[in-house]
Amino acid sequence: MCGRYTQTRQPWELEQRFGVSMPDAARGGRFNIAPTEDILAVRSPRREHPAEARVMTWGLWGKPIINVRAETVLEKPGFTRLAALPGSRCLILADGFYEWFAAEDRKQPKQPFRFTVEGGEPFAFAGLCSRDTAAILTCAPNSLVARIHDRMPVILAGPEEEEAWLRPDVSASEAVAACLPLDASRMSATAASRRVNKAGPEVEGRTLLVPEDDAAPDADAPPRLFA
Repeated sequence: MCGRYTQTRQPWELEQRFGVSMPDAARGGRFNIAPTEDILAVRSPRREHPAEARVMTWGLWGKPIINVRAETVLEKPGFTRLAALPGSRCLILADGFYEWFAAEDRKQPKQPFRFTVEGGEPFAFAGLCSRDTAAILTCAPNSLVARIHDRMPVILAGPEEEEAWLRPDVSASEAVAACLPLDASRMSATAASRRVNKAGPEVEGRTLLVPEDDAAPDADAPPRLFA
């Protein structure tokens, strides 16, 4: 499951990376994006309309559907139709995501880790969207994420894969078949502030990327993760 992520880059940086103009409502500098909040996505072309960036709500159809399993998405009629509809596959723009390590002492708060790609470069999750709401596809974890969690978001490997995900002439089955774990060698993970354990507009800012000084004792300390 992917339940929190970051998009810290400014709109002009995303325009350079993804080649699409950002909407006026686009915001950067976000270190704690949570379900039901506004997110930035690039929607696939539909009919005569080109791909476009839009502000959407994280939660497909206004429901708590924030993640969809890539392995089974085409087994459910509603999702199968959505994945095949022009304009319903999207790129959800990010530059990191969080997962939580649970200490052996269950009384201790979970320790969040932020996973990034190639030192924090922007990337895109594979997403599905409808009526300006969206969900992130998930897959089995790579060897790095597996140290903490049994799922990870589908991170498209680069511009070529992003273009293929959006192309209306690529079938739903072909597109979903490419939703694989990103190579762990391209990723890294670092401990983040436990304040990320809470969501809301008041829990924001770059300081969330820095863990607290009072680290857990050795027996329960979070693992050191490298890539």
